[in-house]
Order: sequence, then structure tokens, then C-alpha cells
Amino acid sequence: MNDDTLSDWLGEPDPSAARDPLKAVREGGRPALPKRFYEQAGFADAGGGFRLTLDGRSANTPAKNPLTLPTRALAEAVAAEWQTQVAVIDPARMPLTRLANTAIDGVAPRREAVVADLASYAVTDLVAYRAGEPERLVAMQAAAWDPVLDWAYEALGARFILSEGVRHVDQPERSIRILEEAIAATEGPFRLAALHNMTTLTGSLLIALAVLRGRLSPEEAWEAAHVDETYQAAVWGPDEEAQARMTMRKAEFEAAALTAQYAG
Repeated sequence: MNDDTLSDWLGEPDPSAARDPLKAVREGGRPALPKRFYEQAGFADAGGGFRLTLDGRSANTPAKNPLTLPTRALAEAVAAEWQTQVAVIDPARMPLTRLANTAIDGVAPRREAVVADLASYAVTDLVAYRAGEPERLVAMQAAAWDPVLDWAYEALGARFILSEGVRHVDQPERSIRILEEAIAATEGPFRLAALHNMTTLTGSLLIALAVLRGRLSPEEAWEAAHVDETYQAAVWGPDEEAQARMTMRKAEFEAAALTAQYAG
């Protein structure tokens, strides 16, 4: 195996990743999954980081950058993903690796664009848009989202105006500026990629920031972000296809939260 092997099946980076750095990973077409071609996944010290190795050979990202993780803990987790592959290598079951590729190939060279994209979520954050009825859903949203808004004000000084339904509401400029500063203060491409992933998967920058800063656990955050789906399932019954999609998205979210924790 040479260093370019990974690019054959993970795909080349998409220039449109400035808008969504995960797009290249999510949409990259590929043929049949490749067979596992290595015995041992590991990592090696690499100038302040830890580079993934497969049978001792250094691995690269799809853009042929060194697949180097910033901490030993994250390197161990990524190597474990590779080690648990069986007959074939399935990127769908490797969310940590895909997010690492995103951080290196899509976020590091486009940091300003990613920060700007995240800032756009502050204007239409999920937790500011509430249902007017039924009362049960209104109460569920308040129970899940009011603590997030309280935290944003107490910890960050950002206050938000609530809207009923989908009617747009302009948020205070000071609050938007505070969140922009919070995004810009996120250190390193791995934590920024994790913040972006958590935000896009939940529709809430505030929930994602609460996870990043330790206010919410990943489980608490996921439940808070999906109050509406929980309510619908309780009323109409579960949808197996929707649940399967939700399970995959939750795995992506948990991988992002773990990346943020290990990269910090």
C-alpha cells in the first residue's frame, strides 16, 4: 500500500466545502467498498501530532494531506475505527475518520468561510422558534430549550428573542456578535469541524456550543434538538425509516462531540 490508497475510495475534496465542509464526505460517490488491505491500524508520533498508520505505513487524507490527529486520545479512537473494519472498509461506519479528513482538508484551509457559515445559524437558531400549539409540544420545547437560552445569557451574555412558528425574528445585534466571537474563539480545525457538524445536525448553534463548552452532554443535546421528532413519534408512532436515519445522524453527532472532547 502507498500513501495515496485512501483517496481512491474516500473521494476528492469538493470546492463547495466552504459552505458545508462535510459535503465532500457525505456526497462523494464511490464504487464498491474496498476490501480491508491491512492487518494492524495504529499511529505514530508526527511533529506535535499523531499520524494514522496502517501496517506501519503513514496514511493520508483524500486531499493527500497527512492524516494526523492532534492528540493521542483522538488518534487512538480513529485507529480503533480502522481496526474494527472487517472484510471491507466502510466509511459510513467511520465517522471519526471522516470528520478528521474534513478538519484537515475542508476546515483548516477555509477557516474564515467555516466561521462565517456557522455565524449564519445564530440568526435562525432552532431554540428560538417555538410552536404555538399543542400545549404538550409547547411545554416540551420550553423544558428542553429554555435552559439552553438561560445558559447562553448567563455564560456568554447573549439574549435571544423567541418567535412562534416559522415567522422570522431579528435577533439583537449584540447577541449575534457574541456568538460570532464564540465561534471564532474555537481553537483548531478539529474542534471547529466538530462544532460545525454538531450545528448542522441539530440546527442549533447554541446547542452545539453548549456541548463544546461542557454545558450539555451529547445525549442531552441530541434529545433537546429532537423534541419535535420525539413528540411526533409519541403521537403518530415510530417511523422505522426515520428512526434508521436518526440513528446514523446521532452517530455522526456523537463522533463530533467526541472529537471536540479529545481534540481540546
